[in-house]
Amino acid sequence: MRFGVFIPQGWRMDLVGIEPDRHWETMSSLATHVDQGDAFESIWVYDHFHTVPEPSAEATHEAWTLMAAYAASTSRVRLGQMCTCMAYRNPAYLAKVAATVDVVSGGRVEMGIGAGWYEHEWRAYGYGFPAARDRLGALREGVQVFRDMWTTGSATLDGEYYQVDGALCAPRPLQGTTAPGSALNGIPMWVAGGGEKVTLKIAAQYADYTNFDGTPEVFDRKSELLRGHCDALGRPFEEIVRSANYNVVIGETQGDVDDRLASYGEMLRRGGLADAKVDEQVASLRSQPLVGTPERITETLRDMESRGMTYAITYFAEAAYDRSGIELFEQQVVPALRG
Repeated sequence: MRFGVFIPQGWRMDLVGIEPDRHWETMSSLATHVDQGDAFESIWVYDHFHTVPEPSAEATHEAWTLMAAYAASTSRVRLGQMCTCMAYRNPAYLAKVAATVDVVSGGRVEMGIGAGWYEHEWRAYGYGFPAARDRLGALREGVQVFRDMWTTGSATLDGEYYQVDGALCAPRPLQGTTAPGSALNGIPMWVAGGGEKVTLKIAAQYADYTNFDGTPEVFDRKSELLRGHCDALGRPFEEIVRSANYNVVIGETQGDVDDRLASYGEMLRRGGLADAKVDEQVASLRSQPLVGTPERITETLRDMESRGMTYAITYFAEAAYDRSGIELFEQQVVPALRG
């Protein structure tokens, strides 16, 4: 199994209490820790502007700015976003940004892309909030622009949502030119989301990787639907790596796990959430698949691997303040699943 890890950027209130002049040091030092190890193949950020579970004045650092910073400050780990919202940036422009970051990083970019969902920030930033049909239509056209820009160096599209007329991408990404990359796309493309009629069909056509629900029953159903879309297109299902995101709360004992859950609740309280909302969030986290001892988490991931989930992208809520959970995962879970 392969592993990635999210670097805290504030979106999930995971930089609360850290002064802004220490944010980059906090984020970059954790990225350096991951980069200098060998447990995690990739680091990830979220593409959002306002915090969750509620919008607040707490920090949320912008995804592609961080991509450029990590490109220059790391040397091994691959760099992903889970996931970039297509409508937040013109796709030709974003393809150009990603190509530049790929050059700066020496060919380490992963393009995570989706239709977007966070209505509050859409409207706050002046994007409106189109119907799902239109968000998905823009996603389909945008990934076509990405592929053309990266594999041929230019794109032209007179679409319903985007009009691109000879947009040039020079230089093209290193991946697919002077460095190994996706045979289909140059930069590997992750189409995120489990929409059964449209998103998974787009993934079947364009994706190198998918990312959808990592619970057994849902993962199985989405996988079979993806297989059906691949069959309809004549594409080998096995070409697409299936991944899932996981919130991880790990401890040597159940008592340690409970302590981490309590600390998570306190972090949210410091961010200004009301007690009832904090209790709701903690209860939700407690019930998730990768909450428990190393042995329990390893067993869960082995089961998911048997179902075809071969890339786990992990999130540790406390990472900006305490790396011991990440270190325990690196020491006990990763080796067991790589062996």
